Amino acid sequence: MVGVAAYPLTGTADLSRVEAPVTFKAYLLCAFAAFGGIFFGYDTGWMSGVLGMPYFITQYTGLQYDYDAGRPVDVDPTQFALPSSTKSLMTSILSCRTFFGALIAGDVADFIGRRPTIIIGCVVFSVGCVLEIASTNQVALFVMGRLVSGLGVGFISATILLYMAEVAPKKVRGALVSGYQFCITLGILLANCVDYATANRNDTGSYRIPIGVQFLWALILGVGLFILPESPRFHVMKGQFQAAARDLSLVRGQPIDSNYIKDELAEIVANHEYEMQVIPQTSYIGSWMAPFQGSLRKGNSNLRRTLLGAGINFIFYFGTTFFQQLGTINNPFLISLITTLVNVLSTPVSFWAIEYLGRRPLLNWGALGMFVSQFVVAIVGVTAGRPEVARDGGDDTAAVRAMIAFICINIFFFACTWGPVGWVVIGECFPLPIRSRGVGIATASNWFWNCIMAVVTPYMVGEEPGSAALGPRVFFIWGSLCLLSGAFAYFLVPEMKGLTLEQIDTMMVETTPRRSAGWKPTTTFAAQMGRLRPCMPDLQSSSLIKVLKSNNAVSPLLQR
Repeated sequence: MVGVAAYPLTGTADLSRVEAPVTFKAYLLCAFAAFGGIFFGYDTGWMSGVLGMPYFITQYTGLQYDYDAGRPVDVDPTQFALPSSTKSLMTSILSCRTFFGALIAGDVADFIGRRPTIIIGCVVFSVGCVLEIASTNQVALFVMGRLVSGLGVGFISATILLYMAEVAPKKVRGALVSGYQFCITLGILLANCVDYATANRNDTGSYRIPIGVQFLWALILGVGLFILPESPRFHVMKGQFQAAARDLSLVRGQPIDSNYIKDELAEIVANHEYEMQVIPQTSYIGSWMAPFQGSLRKGNSNLRRTLLGAGINFIFYFGTTFFQQLGTINNPFLISLITTLVNVLSTPVSFWAIEYLGRRPLLNWGALGMFVSQFVVAIVGVTAGRPEVARDGGDDTAAVRAMIAFICINIFFFACTWGPVGWVVIGECFPLPIRSRGVGIATASNWFWNCIMAVVTPYMVGEEPGSAALGPRVFFIWGSLCLLSGAFAYFLVPEMKGLTLEQIDTMMVETTPRRSAGWKPTTTFAAQMGRLRPCMPDLQSSSLIKVLKSNNAVSPLLQR
């Protein structure tokens, strides 16, 4: 193995030195990886707009549209739309393929590395975009493009989280990974703006331009990843410690021979050795079963960690879908743009809150805020805000405004709590030997519920024969799920603020989620696994070092 004997793998028992200091350049390096969220967000945004474009509807239904008059020809405006079955197919098929892409990404990321997997995802995604652009009125070709691009998005969405969690420093890991969610919201906003600019074009550019813009995101991320270093933890898992030290040096902005780099690398190696002893090594099929082993009663069991990631993503998707259809809003595009702006402007709040307040408070209060907001929308929607009120000559202005206001309040709670924190917890909760597959399974669960909702939502709120026509009543379902998510977070999600990924493993063994906020590490894995530097062992205590420093008795090397 490369570098096993070339790089020293002894560290420290000093808890303050388990992670090297980080330079501003290193922060920028970590933050760039969040750009992958643009893919997720932009794809979510452009699809909803394209499905409502007159030229696109004409292409796939044959219904004609008068662009001068701004209305369809010989058909009621409410009937000028794609059939629910076509909408369901076009929107859900990407999520279906992305589900498998996220699962496959775990294996690929462990085999060739995190960085090459993301680059491959960018290439696959671009091929899918070409197929989507090439389609005119062929549903099959468009759907095939969605399938291929979905595979690329699955690779990117799962591996970006894995990469960011492994390279980000512990003090700002939550804020940096929250940047991924911010890029998602930014992608949605950009897609809405592009859709608005091309919506009334009387040619294929109306939908091909929004689709083609995605090539820019693939180019930026793919080229950028050629410059960024690989995750040091990937090289540790492969036994390539010299390469791990080099990558860690680049990520932290410290010299490769610095004691800081040596100490952090020794801690990562010692933790990996410990986890390999705890997690039994088995066949390929058995390795996929490892994330589902253990008991729900044990905080550090793999099953509980996997449910933690998957459960978060269940409400993660449901929390953002309820405001997509309201029968009483006259200008859905304007409201969509407003809600998107609220989403974008609210997400940066999480950059501060996630590190100052922690993960658990944000999840608990966020679930409560979304529950209240959605139930208010539901209650108003089935009383004063019913579409029948306006049709019968009544004044529903106040009711509609109240619904829009609480929709925005709900988005605020989601954007600064569950939206970013869900991704953060997924990246933090798995040990290194199963991290890639655990993150892949958790991310795939998000795409699974994404797919389910894309399939059923048109039938739940649609007015066509065979649809449930729930209308505002569907918000009672979303609100109830938010309440369940709050209970899930309270009983199962531990507080991981300010801990290294290795310390999180120890915390989940020694305490419960409700007491986790008060847990503090007492030793290092380097000390546990016998990887302490043999020279001057008495100076491993940070308190003793401080005393000696005050008496000028510590060498410049130890003061680094």
